Order: sequence, then C-alpha cells, then structure tokens
Amino acid sequence: MRFARSVLAPVTGVLLLLIVWESIVRILAIRRFVLLAPSAIVSELFADPSAYWSNTVVTARHMLIGLTISLAVALVVGSVMAASRFVEEAAQPVLIVILVTPWVAYMTSVVIWLDYGERPVLFLVAFTTFPVFAFGVVGGMRSADPAARELLASVDASKWEVLWRLRLPSALPAIFTTARFAIALALAAAYFAEGSALEPRGLGVIGRRAALDQTTGAEVLWTTIFCTAALGIVGLMVVSIAERVLLRWHASQRA
Repeated sequence: MRFARSVLAPVTGVLLLLIVWESIVRILAIRRFVLLAPSAIVSELFADPSAYWSNTVVTARHMLIGLTISLAVALVVGSVMAASRFVEEAAQPVLIVILVTPWVAYMTSVVIWLDYGERPVLFLVAFTTFPVFAFGVVGGMRSADPAARELLASVDASKWEVLWRLRLPSALPAIFTTARFAIALALAAAYFAEGSALEPRGLGVIGRRAALDQTTGAEVLWTTIFCTAALGIVGLMVVSIAERVLLRWHASQRA
C-alpha cells in the first residue's frame, strides 16, 4: 500500500501539472519558444523517440556517475568535518563558495583544463553537488544519538566501528534528503555542461543547438527540457523508494 502510494502520488501530481500547463498555453496563446504545450512536446518526442531516448540515457549516465563521485568524496570529507569542529569551520566557507559560484563563471576554464568531451561534464556535476552532500553528511553524523555514542565508548569501540555502526546510519536520512536537491542540481549541471563541452551526445547538446534555431528549434528545445524533467522525476522516485526500503527502521518512515 505504501509503495503504491509513493508511486501514485507523484504520477498524479505530474498529470495535474501537465493539464494546467496545456490549458495555460492554449488559453493565453503563448508563443512556442516562450512555452510549448505538452501535446506538442509529446508529438515531437514520438516523431523521433530513439534519438531522445539515447540522449536521455547519456545525460542520465553523466548524472549518475557525477553523483556517485560526489557522494563518495562527501562521505570522506564529511566524516572528517563531523569529527573536528575546526575542520568543519575551515571547510564551510570553501563549500559555500563552490555552491554559490555560477557555473558559467568557470565552465570555460574547466573545458580548457580537462579538454572537450565527457570529463568536464562529470567534473561539473560532481563539483557542484559535492557541497550539498557534504553538508548533509556532517549534519546527519552530528545527529547521532549521544546515548549510543556513550555506549560504544564504554565498550572501547574503535573510531571505524563508531563510524560504521552509528554515525553513517544516523546520516542516512540527511543524505537521502540532500540527494533530492542534488539530483536537480546534477541534472542542471549536466545539461549546461553538455552544451558547453562540445559533447557529441546528451540532452544539453541538442538543446543548445535547438536554441540557436529560431524557426523549428522550439519543439526540440522544449522536448529536451521535458526529457530532463522526466529524468529528474524518475530519479526522485527512485530515491524515495530506496529511502523507504533502507530506512524502515527510522522514525521518519513509520506510519
């Protein structure tokens, strides 16, 4: 029942959004490049489904690899930050600078440094989402039950055991929460980077080309945006399901 609800609820929300979207475009007669109706997007999508599917898979791969790298580094850095107030306070300004600096300010430098292709895309996805995961890891590990920490200390548990048995499980709810924001940020970074790194494939590549075509590019541009949004929705649903399965023991998942 809960699994069905976790799938049905977002699907219902998306359908309502599409109905409202279609109605606004038709009633207000909005121009194609400003906002394209979902029906026109679906028509464009079915006109060449294999091309959009293959490019969506490429963008999904960029997102997943970048997020995996980001989370792995954040777990290491976040663990050190959670163990030392000095390290945390020293690292926070750096993480904030990474988080708030516009990508366009350094994307050209990244491409020159890493060369054109997939590497700058993966770097930008990992680099921009790393602070989000790091803050989540630190906050989650700091929320570990003090009584449990005292218990582990009383049996001379090693730092590794405290990390594995207490701090990391305590950080999982915060990691899942930040993962939702990180997915959206990763998709935006991947879409932007693909169009800037001269990648041969990806939604950002065909989206940027379409944006330069004022005559027939609106349908292609908005279809790439639609595919990116759909990819994000699927990612959020996967995170929600994984959270319910892996955190059945946590109070946030109990009825």
